[in-house]
Amino acid sequence: MLWRDRGDGVEVAVAHRPRYDDWSLPKGKLDPGETPPAAAVREIGEETGFRAILGRRLRTVRYQVPAGDKVVEYYSAAAADGAFTPNEEVDSLRWLPPAEAASALSYETDVDVLRAFTALPASLSTLLLVRHAKAGKRSDWSGDDDLRPLSPAGWKQAEAVRRLAPLFGVDRVFSAPRLRCVQTVRGIAEDLGVEVAQEPLLAEEDYWGDPARGLSRLLAIAAGGGTPVVCSQGGVIPGVVSALAAQAGVALPTGKGGGTPSKKGSVWVLSFRVAESNGGPRLAAADYYPTALPHPLPARS
Repeated sequence: MLWRDRGDGVEVAVAHRPRYDDWSLPKGKLDPGETPPAAAVREIGEETGFRAILGRRLRTVRYQVPAGDKVVEYYSAAAADGAFTPNEEVDSLRWLPPAEAASALSYETDVDVLRAFTALPASLSTLLLVRHAKAGKRSDWSGDDDLRPLSPAGWKQAEAVRRLAPLFGVDRVFSAPRLRCVQTVRGIAEDLGVEVAQEPLLAEEDYWGDPARGLSRLLAIAAGGGTPVVCSQGGVIPGVVSALAAQAGVALPTGKGGGTPSKKGSVWVLSFRVAESNGGPRLAAADYYPTALPHPLPARS
């Protein structure tokens, strides 16, 4: 769902499709080898002319079309820049306040997506929390474990995370001081022309020495503006995400064995309410992507 803040309120984009003579939310199909977030940004750009910055996932919609089942994954997507030009798929685009958009939309499923969007503030901040990519078995590495590098499979995962990051507008890069963690997000930093800031409090040993300090550090990064990506370890991420969710009463998807999942190369997209009277960001939504590689639709909180 494409939205923009006009200063006096939020507007959402509603598209008219001449082929169906309907008013709907921008949507489309996956290209071969494409992830749902990449498809969302591409399709929004093609249909509306606007570059979108993704935030939280809103809903998964399933319905029947003549060719079979269709599944559409909707995201909150902030309009960054661009301009609409009529095209074959969309000949008119209207920017409407949510209440007016609900009346204009042709389908109740789109109205349900709109309700999911308005359930939380539009202007949430986003932080991507990444578990380092695969680095082979610790038992097969004879050197300092801090210097254990990514494996060939890990480099593929790191490249996938690198492609995912711009879709969410990542502009700052942080990592636990482990080579495998730094390598997982180094490509993102290179693309941005910035350094990877190392965060010892988000490495396993330091974090479990004082979990409250580690959690506070992550919240400070979230409060620092922009959209940071933070790479950490499997011994840290479940504890951090679970603590944030428990504080805010946010339900989390669980892994196969129960508990908070954190596969190597996985990404948590954490959405925070901006600093309020309590003095800091508070988790509002959490979406888990088991992999940044092309994959089935991700688990939803």
